Amino acid sequence: MTFKQIRIWQWLLVLLALVFVADWAIQRPDARARGLNDILEATASPALRAYPYPFRVLRVQQDGVAVMGTPRNFDVPARRVIAVLYPGIDVSNPNDPAFVEAQQTLAARQSEARGIVEAQPGIKGVKWELDRAWLGARGIDLPPP
Repeated sequence: MTFKQIRIWQWLLVLLALVFVADWAIQRPDARARGLNDILEATASPALRAYPYPFRVLRVQQDGVAVMGTPRNFDVPARRVIAVLYPGIDVSNPNDPAFVEAQQTLAARQSEARGIVEAQPGIKGVKWELDRAWLGARGIDLPPP
């Protein structure tokens, strides 16, 4: 097969593969973030390890602030996330005891993950960043960044 015989769909397939590899390389955590994620996994409680959302360090900034992924913020309220994490909970009723407990559990797991990361040498704090990839993969519509 010569260069001229390559079909358009084959070029598109090659282009798609290149885009995928470039996206992976851009989003891949740096060495410091990978090390913090290893520590997070090793020291997390069984409850944090079993939690349906994987709290992870995305990157470490030059000022020593670890940027961690979160499934919630002002644009994505906890009720939308809890509907995905716990499909059986009635998220339309904010007074439902199961909903309240799920919110408290989410906050507790996020707090534990933050505490583990902040306790590591050289880390001066944690900044939360909405985990758009995780949310989008679960069908949650997001506002533009």
